[in-house]
Order: sequence, then C-alpha cells, then structure tokens
Amino acid sequence: MEGSAQSLWERCLPIIRNNVDEKQYRTWFEPIQTISFEKQVLTFGLPSQYFYEFLSEHFGRLIFSVVRRVFGEGTQLKYSLMVDQTHHLTVDIEPVNTQPLTPRAKIQATGSNRAPSPLQAPMPQDLDPQLNRNYSFENFIEGVSNKLPRSVGQAIAEHPKQSTFNPLFIYGASGVGKTHLVNAIGAKIKELHPTKRVLYVSAHLFQVQYTDSVRKNTVNDFINFYQTIDVLIIDDVQEFASLTKTQNTFFHIFNHLHQNGRQLILTSDRPPTALQGMEERLLTRFKWGLLAELEKPNQQLRHDILENKIRQDGLKIPEEVIDFVSENVNDSVRELEGIVNSLMAYSVVWNRDIDLPLAEQILKRAVKQENKPVTIDFILDKVCGYFNVKQEDVFTKCRKQPVAQVRQIAMYLAQKHTNLSLARIGSLIGKRTHATVLHSCSVVEDRLHVDKAFKSKMDEIEKLLKQR
Repeated sequence: MEGSAQSLWERCLPIIRNNVDEKQYRTWFEPIQTISFEKQVLTFGLPSQYFYEFLSEHFGRLIFSVVRRVFGEGTQLKYSLMVDQTHHLTVDIEPVNTQPLTPRAKIQATGSNRAPSPLQAPMPQDLDPQLNRNYSFENFIEGVSNKLPRSVGQAIAEHPKQSTFNPLFIYGASGVGKTHLVNAIGAKIKELHPTKRVLYVSAHLFQVQYTDSVRKNTVNDFINFYQTIDVLIIDDVQEFASLTKTQNTFFHIFNHLHQNGRQLILTSDRPPTALQGMEERLLTRFKWGLLAELEKPNQQLRHDILENKIRQDGLKIPEEVIDFVSENVNDSVRELEGIVNSLMAYSVVWNRDIDLPLAEQILKRAVKQENKPVTIDFILDKVCGYFNVKQEDVFTKCRKQPVAQVRQIAMYLAQKHTNLSLARIGSLIGKRTHATVLHSCSVVEDRLHVDKAFKSKMDEIEKLLKQR
C-alpha cells in the first residue's frame, strides 16, 4: 500500500504547488513523507511538532481538500511526528475526522482514547487544560525582549490566587513566543497547583464553541462552564474583533472570573489601543492588570534559542552555522525553528552533513538576505532626502504636512524593517509615545490602500532602503 500511497500523494503535489508559492512548497511540502494508506487512513511523516503546527495553521484546509479529492472523500489523516532525532522516536496524532488538521490536537500513543471535550468535564481532575506539553519555562529561553512577561508569568504560576497582574495581557508580533509563554504558565500552574481548573483556548475555538451553544440553545451551560475556570488562557483575542455577541458573552465571563479572584491571561498581536472592532468596556478591562510586550528576539537570544532547539532535537550543527543563522534570521522564533527543520530535512534528503554552505543555500531560498541591517538613522536619511525635509525638523513638535508625513513614514518603515519596539521607535523619532507610532503606522497603511500616487512613492523609498 505504501507504493500506492506515494503515487497518489505525488498526484496531490502539483495541485498544492499551484496554490502556494515556491518557497512555501519547498519548505513545507517537500519534507512530508507518506508512511501508509490503510482503511482510508493516510499517515504522513513530519519532522517535528513545530512543523506539524505550522502546517496545520497555514495549509491545513488545503491539504485536507486536496487529499480528499485524490484519495477519496472518506479519507482521514494521521500524523507521525519525530520527537527524538537521536533515537528516532516518534509519536502519532489520532486521525482527524471533522476538522482538517487541528493545531492543538492532543498527541497520544497509538490506540489510546481521545480526551473528553472540555465543556463536558465537571471536575478539576477530569478537565483537560488543552495545554501543549512541549511548551514550558525550561525551553522558553530568557532574553532582554521577553524578560518582563516571562518573570510575571512565573510569578502568576507560583501564586495564581494572589496575582495583582490580572488580567495579564501579552502582545507582540506573530512568532515571538506568546503561545509558548502562556502554555508554559498554564503548565506550571498545573504542576504547582494540580487542583486548579486551568484551560487554554484560542479565541477562534471560543467563538466556535459559543456559536455551537447558540445553535443548540445551551448558551447558559457554555457560560456556566467558563465561570468555573480558575485560570483562563485566551490566545489571539484580536479575533474577537467585530464579533459583538461573542464579545458580550466574554465580557460577562471576564467579569465573573475577575470579581472572584480567578486569573485571566490573554494574548494578542497588538496592544489594546490598536484593537479595532472591540467594545470599549472590554478594552478597558484588558488594561486593568499588566500589559506586557513580547518583542522580536535580539541576536544573542536568537543564538540561545537555536542552541536549545538543536539540543532538544539531538542535532549536531557547527557553531559557525548557528552564528550565521542567528545573525541573518531575525523575524521570529518560528522562522528560526523553521530553518532548523529545513536544515535537518535537507541533510537527510541529500545525505550530507549540516555545514555553512548548506545553511547559506537554505537561507538564500527562505530569507531575504541583506547587506546590513536597516537602522532608524538610515531610514530617516532616505525618507528625509526623498521628501527634501531636514532631519532636525522631524525631531521637533512641528505638525506641518511635509514634516508630519516624513515622521509617519519613518515610523512605519522602522516598525516594518527593524526589531525595535514601538516605544523605542517613538523614542528615537522625536521622543514620541508608542501610541503615536501605532497611529502613524495605521495612517500610512490606510493611505497605501487608497492612494496610488502615495504607494508609488513608498515603493521608491523601499527601493532606496535596499541600496545599502
């Protein structure tokens, strides 16, 4: 059956290739292995848990629909993940029936029973917290960019009932470790306080559950369940935007938990002040506790994260390769891990050692290489030169249109091309606040969508930034 599975999968690949760009195809689809196809269950082999989660989040529906088209409508999916490269240990994820690739699917040994739905678990010992056991404080490497939220998270884990940081609102760009950190907090609480009812749920799943309760006329049961939670972790709350009924229900749950001393931990890709389509009364409550930003990791932290990832995967990668990757991949922790997965996959496929030439080859495909990092000074020099505005005027309180426009564009480009926090960008460009930087970025983004002449100018400035 393996030969049949492989041949059918090879029929799927051209369809997938037509629906993704070439870099995505090489990185996320070429490493997939077909293990078996028996009793309408197709088993894929994937190199790591992270690989599975990224694939499920970004390409789950595509894979599911293409596999159903080629293998047959009744086909189910199963995944075998490599968890220990040194000893070639794998774990299986159960076949998925109703949802194509579930990112938070519970990893269990083959043949074990699926855990009950969290909404059906009345007692603490029966409630599955839905936490990812691979995420812990031990493998959440500390650095300057995450020291505050990590320290606060540990304090909450040790004393969840006494925490003054309620809610804890963690925000930051995609891939900087928000989900990892909140799962680590939840896991530590369960370790130190096993009777606590802890629940991790994505905002999307919360919305799905609420919609389902409305359809079944069980909204009261839904609310009552959530009001029994001791530590509620909601990931990606920005997805509640414009969902008025969901927000209203969550508002009542939030109030009940907060008034009864229960801990709330929330994550978002932006601070409350930048959340559009959210009710003001919710935004106010989001700011009651502590707002903690997770910034993009600096070079030293990227290096430490890589070393930890390599050690966990049982890989042997030369120090010069680690240095090279940490210096040239600076967007997110996920991208760092993706590069390590790619190094591992290419090494196995090509039967060669992981060395600097291989790393350079992979990064050339996966990461846009730059001669030197973009700095605030470099951005200001190019933008001011383009609009013929003096740099010293940008640092004043002048609000005349040419100066204000240059200031807003510089802030937008700094947010896009550097690893600096919004507060730091504002400090370096005229000692403005992070709220001013957010507003400037929003103004520029809105104008890019409606003003073709302005977009053309921005394209020309972007080209100037590449000339370094």
